[in-house]
Amino acid sequence: MDSSQPPTTQDPLQAETRLVTAGRDTKAQKGFVNPPVFHGSTVLYPTAADLHAHRGEFQYGRHGTPTTRALQEVLVALEGPQCAGVGLAPSGLAAISTALLAVAKAGDHVLVCDNAYRPTRNFCNGLLARYGVETTYFDPLIGAGIAALFKPNTRAVLVEAPGSQSFEMPDIPAIAAVAHARGALVIDDNTWATPLYHRSLEQGVDISVQAGTKYIGGHSDIMFGTISANANAWPIVAENVRLLGVCAGPDDVYLALRGMRTLSVRLAQHHRSGLEMARWLQQRPEVQRVLHPALENDPGHAIWKRDFTGASGLFSIVLQPKPQRAVDAMLDSLKLFGMGFSWGGFESLAIPFDCSAYRTATAWAPGGPTLRLHIGLENIEDLKADLDCGFAVFNAA
Repeated sequence: MDSSQPPTTQDPLQAETRLVTAGRDTKAQKGFVNPPVFHGSTVLYPTAADLHAHRGEFQYGRHGTPTTRALQEVLVALEGPQCAGVGLAPSGLAAISTALLAVAKAGDHVLVCDNAYRPTRNFCNGLLARYGVETTYFDPLIGAGIAALFKPNTRAVLVEAPGSQSFEMPDIPAIAAVAHARGALVIDDNTWATPLYHRSLEQGVDISVQAGTKYIGGHSDIMFGTISANANAWPIVAENVRLLGVCAGPDDVYLALRGMRTLSVRLAQHHRSGLEMARWLQQRPEVQRVLHPALENDPGHAIWKRDFTGASGLFSIVLQPKPQRAVDAMLDSLKLFGMGFSWGGFESLAIPFDCSAYRTATAWAPGGPTLRLHIGLENIEDLKADLDCGFAVFNAA
């Protein structure tokens, strides 16, 4: 879909059904279920008059192909009736940076939650600062208290719900009410839950960003990002996507579309296994705390229960105090949990992290080593057995 075109009309089907049916035109696809992958840059015009008028369904490969249109139609259907359009980007970070550049200009001020994805902070502290945009970081739990941080030139608030390492749950409706009253837009990194479990545009968010690399792709084999916007923000997002030349490769678009068809069943399994593992870990003597907003005793549970319909497989744990060599020995002993800086695929992952090096608005002092876990699609009892062996190594170190 050309970024200037309106989204498809919303239908009454449930989200799981729309994931399977949206963006499909079997007649145009000669009866085949899936659309073909269009590798194309040049689009030929039949007449000079058509060329001068830019008349035609597609004008240039960067602006859209039948493959990208099919994916955008699915994403619009998933985001819900508040969605006015979706831009596609070559990575999650590209989606975040495109959204921020769309709303901020030299001399502006943006507010960013202190638990944001670290590359988001790097972009704000690097490129945005170089172009004269000031960033202030805020406590993710600030809620309506964010009003005290606004300046006359504050243009946007960026939240991540929950933070993808420390898992605080911001009160998005409260923050959005304050931001909108002051003429600012709200950007949400919605990668953790996806729009299937969190319709952030219905919570007051203006621009919802996802790293489609994670759950949309679902197989750890693409780099991809999405930028969804409501009617108020879509014109500036669409313009910025076009001006920056942001686009995603055709093969990644096709794989993302394929991933969308199974998102509901995959995410449901991640939800079940992640929550079962989180509860199992709460009982382990090696674990001080489990950071997972879907747990009933988590500080962010009430907000999660109010605003979300499900959880994913990503959460963190705080271990009992031990030297780093004990943590490393545990990680090296694991057979089913890989070590890698991503998540959202079918495989389970475990990485150590330390937010204290870069958080500025809040202190990160968990009281012990921290691990971020992604619970994949393996058998949950096998994963528990793997961690059980890892904890034995941790205890012996």
